Amino acid sequence: MVLLHVLFEHAVGYALLALKEVEEISLLQPQVEESVLNLGKFHNIVRLVAFCPFASSQVALENANAVSEGVVHEDLRLLLETHLPSKKKRVLLGVGDPKIGAAIQEELGYNCQTGGVIAEILRGVRLHFHNLVKGLTDLSACKAQLGLGHSYSRTKVKFNVNRVDNMIIQSISLLDQLDKDINTFSMRVREWYGYHFPELVKIINDNATYCRLAQFIGNRRELNEDKLEKLEELTMDGAKAKAILDASRSSMGMDISAIDLINIESFSSRVVSLSEYRQSLHTYLRSKMSQVAPSLSALIGEAVGARLIAHAGSLTNLAKYPASTVQILGAEKALFRALKTRGNTPKYGLIFHSTFIGRAAAKNKGRISRYLANKCSIASRIDCFSEVPTSVFGEKLREQVEERLSFYETGEIPRKNLDVMKEAMVQAEEAAAEITRKLEKQEKKRLKKEKKRLAALALASSENSSSTPEECEETSEKPKKKKKQKPQEVPQENGMEDPSISFSKPKKKKSFSKEELMSSDPEETAGSTSIPKKKKSSPKGETVNDPEEAGHRSGSKKKRKFSKEEPVSSGPEEAAGKSSSKKKKKFHKASQED
Repeated sequence: MVLLHVLFEHAVGYALLALKEVEEISLLQPQVEESVLNLGKFHNIVRLVAFCPFASSQVALENANAVSEGVVHEDLRLLLETHLPSKKKRVLLGVGDPKIGAAIQEELGYNCQTGGVIAEILRGVRLHFHNLVKGLTDLSACKAQLGLGHSYSRTKVKFNVNRVDNMIIQSISLLDQLDKDINTFSMRVREWYGYHFPELVKIINDNATYCRLAQFIGNRRELNEDKLEKLEELTMDGAKAKAILDASRSSMGMDISAIDLINIESFSSRVVSLSEYRQSLHTYLRSKMSQVAPSLSALIGEAVGARLIAHAGSLTNLAKYPASTVQILGAEKALFRALKTRGNTPKYGLIFHSTFIGRAAAKNKGRISRYLANKCSIASRIDCFSEVPTSVFGEKLREQVEERLSFYETGEIPRKNLDVMKEAMVQAEEAAAEITRKLEKQEKKRLKKEKKRLAALALASSENSSSTPEECEETSEKPKKKKKQKPQEVPQENGMEDPSISFSKPKKKKSFSKEELMSSDPEETAGSTSIPKKKKSSPKGETVNDPEEAGHRSGSKKKRKFSKEEPVSSGPEEAAGKSSSKKKKKFHKASQED
């Protein structure tokens, strides 16, 4: 009887499961596939033996990289050695990846199986994993998978922005498209402006120069000796400028209207701007090639090297190609056609655009293309896998191609490859040391700027923190002053007075209007009714020493004067009430007399 265990890798950890039905015949039944979807039936087949969670996301990433590369990690080794039976011959371990299965069988000695019923059981474990492990929810498992997927993808992506070859692929594709478009538009300008000035086509061959001249000349009848200097600047040739001026005087072209001329000039300006952008794009491509593939660009040029990288898909793919593939890269149609018809296979593809094949004789084109493809393959591998990119190897390889060309023509024996590479290694080390020195200087400057910026931020934060306590002290002093004033004002509000203060006249009752009574609070009215009518007078000989108390007394007197004047300022409703009460009293006296 075989003990069948299943290893399941998850983003949260490793799980080791055992099958309760261990007979080989029962594993082949279709009931296993049906029980996968039902959790109750699946629990009857599979039980969880051990679960080893990952300590952190970094550990999970390391284990994921190890599994993808087919390497047994220490965590996986510990789990298997701890929880699997000691008799290895009676244990059959089911895994999902054949690479990791082969590694486990080689290092630990357990028999591993993939496919068949193992795939169905792993499908069920993946479906019900959050129910098999206690404390794990479906949401947390999904979050762990998402985080591990993002971190795993980041490790597979190149982080060096300067060494990215995607920009080279897009730039060379756009450059080829611009060449086609500029050629098409220039032909349209030649046909359109040729109706008015047909002789200009024979004099000027360059498309961009022709469009600039069409934009500058406009109506040929207005061209005179004053514009000759400008024509020389545009054509960069005095004889051509003179020929254009002479041809304009005796031209056979038709007259053109102003509106047609405006359209031709606007279209010519667009073509000129496209050609200028094409030049700037070519400069950008050269700078990117010097950063990404300096040796390849030094060997066969920036344009051909960029086309090779674009056709291969990336610099890494180009480095993996053998020299025979690099030789016919770009001539796939001709190759398969030759294989189909059993004809001659092509000798070169994209590398035909390099100058070396054009300079070679017809009988030596195949030989030099094979030699050039060999050097291109070496240069691409150096650019792809070197830490500090330098153009030293590309220059040395170019010298070797030049020597081979002269050998085909004159028979001069070239230098050996070993000697050339030794010289290149010495120069490359010097160049790499110089580049690292420059990078270190740039890093030091950057660190100094960062320190200055952090010091400025710290100084600003310390100033802010020192200013805030002062503001807090000022704000805390203000309420203290108010607290000193409050005990002096509270007795006035409550109707209580200092016994040392005497008044000659007793306080009279205040009379309020209806509106004031409605608007006042009941607490205030209750406080006002509780004011005593008679107050003790202070002794005559007592004097006031505190100036604050004297000011307080004068303030209280002013308030009492104001309260005496309040009844005078009452509304007409109070006066009408008094007159009506007098009339009622008179009427009551008259009724008594009668």
